[in-house]
Amino acid sequence: MAVEYKCCESEFFIHILIIVLLVAFAGMMSGLTLGLMSMSLVDLEVLAKSGTPKDRKYAAKILPVVKNQHLLLCTLLICNAASMEALPIFLDSLVTAWGAILISVTLILLFGEIIPQSVCSRYGLAIGAAVAPAVRVLVWICFPVAFPISKLLDSLLGHGHVALFRRAELKTLVDFHGNEAGKGGELTHDETTIIAGALQLTEKTASDAMTPISETFAIDINAKLDKYLMSLVLEKGHSRVPVYYEQPTNIIGLILVKNLLTIHPEDEVLVKNVTIRRIPRVPETMPLYDILNEFQKGHSHMAVVVRQCNKMVEQPASKSPADNSVKDVRVDIDGEKPPLEKSLKAKRSLQKWKSFPNNANNSHRGSSRSKKWAKEMYSDILQIDGNPLPKHTEEEEAVGIITMEDVIEELLQEEIFDETDHHFEDS
Repeated sequence: MAVEYKCCESEFFIHILIIVLLVAFAGMMSGLTLGLMSMSLVDLEVLAKSGTPKDRKYAAKILPVVKNQHLLLCTLLICNAASMEALPIFLDSLVTAWGAILISVTLILLFGEIIPQSVCSRYGLAIGAAVAPAVRVLVWICFPVAFPISKLLDSLLGHGHVALFRRAELKTLVDFHGNEAGKGGELTHDETTIIAGALQLTEKTASDAMTPISETFAIDINAKLDKYLMSLVLEKGHSRVPVYYEQPTNIIGLILVKNLLTIHPEDEVLVKNVTIRRIPRVPETMPLYDILNEFQKGHSHMAVVVRQCNKMVEQPASKSPADNSVKDVRVDIDGEKPPLEKSLKAKRSLQKWKSFPNNANNSHRGSSRSKKWAKEMYSDILQIDGNPLPKHTEEEEAVGIITMEDVIEELLQEEIFDETDHHFEDS
């Protein structure tokens, strides 16, 4: 009798131990299902590259396991279902049938679902990294059953889908991470504003950032650079001034204000006798990102915004040189290159510069380079002598001017004030 009692007692404790292990195993599978499957591959890759040192370590361990998400999901669910189905079998040998059902439901609900999922939802990264080797073993054990099911899910639902944020969602996410949102974010107002401006820049076109042609300061190509005009250019404070021919809407080029330093107002030099650079044309529907990319190439920091007219005009069979000079242009804006004008003052300054010993040596050393610069520079200069001045075609209409500063202001979503702007503001 004593031996039978000891056997029953040992069997009882064995069953209790198996029940505890089954509940713990089911809880671990349930928690890992929530903790691992709730983290997308994008989140893990971000943590692996730019997280804290602990997060990078944890994410590096989890990534190989979570890479095949459907196979991992099938493995965790199969193990969870097997443990929950085996639990009533061992409980049935200890209590009645209704008692086994009641106890198993209570244990699974409390210790197999609620508590594990609550813990893993908060510490899923650390727990997942700790049990990653055990999960690999379970994947190989359940592979014969889990692999066909995962392949079926891949064919039906797709394989390796990545949950990326759309542009509007990413902008809202950035706003939530701002310190003004009150959610503990670290981004300042300027940082969130610039990020939002960069995300919105692709939706804005040249017409959103341009200065209308009626508000643009431009000078006539046949005007004289007398004291009044030079004072007006200085008062405006622009580094580049558009040049028009016959009417203000026919912008044919631009001049760099720094090139006017050698010109005296008393000489009353005509605008057409100074260096006039070609100015590119962009359609009003061109995205600002494309315009910014063109400005970055250094050909020009100013462009004419044109609108296509509705009336149909037949294209000529051959284009004149004047049309080619305006249509497909490559503008060099390097203001350091010497201007075209050959005034007496410029020659005098050049001779004075060569009178210094160091400068004389440098001029001899850089003569070949100057020829190369001149050859490249003059190809972007509007040649006026003996050539007809260009005009806008009938199917195009100039509606505004856009500059690099206009695009940067749309990116920053704030006005940029220079010294001249502050001067006008204070006055």
